[in-house]
Amino acid sequence: MTRIFQYLMTFGAALLMVCTLSSMQQKAPKKGWIKLFDGKSLDGWKVGENASTFTVEDGAIVVFGPRAHLFYDGPVQNHNFKNFQYKATVMTKPGANSGMYIHTEYQQDGWPSKGYEIQVNNSHTDWHRTGSVYGIQDVKEAPAKDDKWFTQEITVNGNKITVKVDGKTINEYTVPAEGGKLSSGTFALQGHDPKSKVYYKDIMVKILPD
Repeated sequence: MTRIFQYLMTFGAALLMVCTLSSMQQKAPKKGWIKLFDGKSLDGWKVGENASTFTVEDGAIVVFGPRAHLFYDGPVQNHNFKNFQYKATVMTKPGANSGMYIHTEYQQDGWPSKGYEIQVNNSHTDWHRTGSVYGIQDVKEAPAKDDKWFTQEITVNGNKITVKVDGKTINEYTVPAEGGKLSSGTFALQGHDPKSKVYYKDIMVKILPD
């Protein structure tokens, strides 16, 4: 009886240690780049109106169709990010308009009302070019070209938004203490209009300390 009791005590202690370590691992901040898109499906992403605007083809999200927004809704950070580095490899077709939202939240329809849009647009009739903090601090000359892959990286650290294209800083915006829209939230990809076609792949995030 004593041996059985000792065995149960030992087993219980080991089980408690495993559970504690598992809990610590879940709470510990993840380091390095974390993939948000698996390259095969839209698992972990959520779209409201006009869901057919987003498809997956050859390892990329294809954005082509009526206005729609695809929100990251997956498990990383419980899709709620404050300070981070976020990047995607992008290709625009001629005349295309799109964008990547930060600090936003899911909406069934309409243009996202929360957060900031970082523009993706190299030749659309809208003059706000790739890298613009749309409507707030805009870029007038496209830093990338249509039909070629480029990397766009967005860093939020405190009240500062930094946008890089192919490793070159093209926009730095400091959000004012009052009236700014930085808080926390998820990411979203924009489908702008039925004539715009844009590809996104290698979508990743690196969590920065608060």
